Order: sequence, then C-alpha cells, then structure tokens
Amino acid sequence: AGGPWSVEDILREGEEQDRVPLQKLQLLGESEELRGLLLNPHLRQLLLTIDQAEDKSSLMKKYMQEPLFVEFADCCLRIVEPPEKENILPE
Repeated sequence: AGGPWSVEDILREGEEQDRVPLQKLQLLGESEELRGLLLNPHLRQLLLTIDQAEDKSSLMKKYMQEPLFVEFADCCLRIVEPPEKENILPE
C-alpha cells in the first residue's frame, strides 16, 4: 500500500489485450502535441485527481464528458494506435 505499483497490479487475467507495449508508451513522451496539452493546469489537475481517486472507473466515466480530457485521451490513442489510412488510392 502506497509503494510502487506494476502493470500486473492493474491488469487482471484476461485483460492482456489492454496492455500497451513499452515502445508505444515511449512514443507518448516524445509527442509535442501531448506535451502541449499537459501544459494546461486544468488537465493536470484532472489527471492528479484520477490518479489519487479510490474509484478511478467512475471518475473516468465522469471525465470522459470533459472536452479537455477527451482531447487528451484522443491524443494518447492516436499516438499508441495510429488510425489506419483509409481511402488512399494507390498510385
């Protein structure tokens, strides 16, 4: 309690598909767009509140209604799971 945590503490058996490879996570730290978003003190406070909350799940549901948090989540997802290029005509 209160000590360091690991991925295994968060993911239960059968949730392996929710794991993001370390290489993809490192891309988050390299993103200028994400860094720009994290300069916003309101977003930083939202993230701290989630991190410190007992019931993270219900708080996440609430924050997914916040446009700023949705922008942050969308940015993270675009980095770790880039959208496939659709409707591209071959040359």
